[in-house]
Amino acid sequence: MRSSTFRIIFTSLCLSFLCSCSTPKQITYFQDVKGGDSAQVAMGPTEILVQPKDKLSIFVNSQDPRLTTLFNLTVVTQQIGDNNFQSRNQGVLGYVVDSEGNIDFPIVGKLYVKGLTREKVAALVKSELVSRDLVKDPVVTVEYMNLAVSVMGEVSHPGKYNIDKDCITILDALSMAGDLTIYGRRENVLVLRGENGSQHIYRVNLCSARQLLASPVYYLRQNDVVYVEPNKTKVRESTVNGNNVRSSSFWISVASLMTSVAVLIMR
Repeated sequence: MRSSTFRIIFTSLCLSFLCSCSTPKQITYFQDVKGGDSAQVAMGPTEILVQPKDKLSIFVNSQDPRLTTLFNLTVVTQQIGDNNFQSRNQGVLGYVVDSEGNIDFPIVGKLYVKGLTREKVAALVKSELVSRDLVKDPVVTVEYMNLAVSVMGEVSHPGKYNIDKDCITILDALSMAGDLTIYGRRENVLVLRGENGSQHIYRVNLCSARQLLASPVYYLRQNDVVYVEPNKTKVRESTVNGNNVRSSSFWISVASLMTSVAVLIMR
């Protein structure tokens, strides 16, 4: 009778541990598509648009370098050696977009760039230089300097990642962060986005390709925050004192408990 009771308790404990270690079903991405299926993004590719507080590198080049130096912001650092020889290292400064969406461009003055793509900003600067007869044949290059998205939670490498291209998707951001860990909730990824002075929260289901492609945050914007929640397995493994099923202290406690139960039953 005692041995039978012990076996029942032992089996129950083992089953509970196995259940706590089981992996969730929602692991595979894009479960609703098969080979040969096709799906379309609900909205076309959304390019990054310039917003206030963005920082832009604008470089003007032409056949006459004396003219272009007037428009290219550079910072010069000087080092004086033992023989009073000066060496110069130049770096490019950026144009910060003010709260009204303008940049203050040399000689030209204020240019309204809010809501423009990188390509359109370059076209605007080129048009102003030519129309004012400042540079006849300018080649204008515009690059982003401080645009980034943040990826947090159950990913391999959480952090802040710079945007170096015109379009970036949530899949791009997660890939830069090393993908989700096995404990990340793929069916409920959160994206926080600041819009019109308030924070909006969107939920994305990576297990469904159709839902993902239909999401308004499939294409990310600068300063978006992607947060991957822990799944139930991760939450269940966590304890108040920080122990989990992978820690040695947890299994020592389990062995001690089972030994005590066995001693009580066999008495």
